[in-house]
Amino acid sequence: MANIDQIIMFGAGLWMTASGFGFVQTNTQMPWLVQLTRHFLWMGPLLIVIAVVLLFAPS
Repeated sequence: MANIDQIIMFGAGLWMTASGFGFVQTNTQMPWLVQLTRHFLWMGPLLIVIAVVLLFAPS
C-alpha cells in the first residue's frame, strides 16, 4: 500500500494523455481550458514517467 501515490499519478497521467490526444472529450468553450488541454500531450506522458521512476526508486 506504500505505492498508492504512484498508482494515482500513473492513472492521472493516463487520463491526461488520453485527454490530450482527444480520446477523452472535454466539452468546453473556455479558451484557457482548451489551451491547457493541449499541454496534456506532453504533461501526461511526463507524469507517467515520473510515476514509474518513483515506483522503482529506493526509499
